[in-house]
Amino acid sequence: MNDSRSLARGWLAKAESDRLAARRLLDSDGPFDAVCFHAQQACEKALKAVLAWAGTDVPRMHNLEELQVVCVKALSEPTASLLKSLDLAELTPYAVETRYDAEFWPDRDTADAAVKRADEVIDHVSVHLNHDPDQDNTKTDNAGDP
Repeated sequence: MNDSRSLARGWLAKAESDRLAARRLLDSDGPFDAVCFHAQQACEKALKAVLAWAGTDVPRMHNLEELQVVCVKALSEPTASLLKSLDLAELTPYAVETRYDAEFWPDRDTADAAVKRADEVIDHVSVHLNHDPDQDNTKTDNAGDP
């Protein structure tokens, strides 16, 4: 269990690094395709942190919606519902389009929205990873006590 938590923290640190890169590029007016790429990567790595934390194998994929489904299956409520509610569809294509599509040049608004979504995902994942499930078990075990 300790190894999975260490791996999860590593994934989350990489997610934070990509988020920081995206923010710095956005603050310096781009390039906005790189902002979108790093925002997508931040979300992908944050979701992989969730899977590592849960002790689930981390798949080699870039599709955020597919990762989201795997994460939701690995989590309990209310975290599963919270993660399921995040709209990640717009970010998935940025894993490839931003690097290889010569016609894809996002504007500042698109890049800003991508960074905000990365913030949302990382913030939710950070809360989950910092949550102590033993506290819930203790509360449940003592529910009948005065």
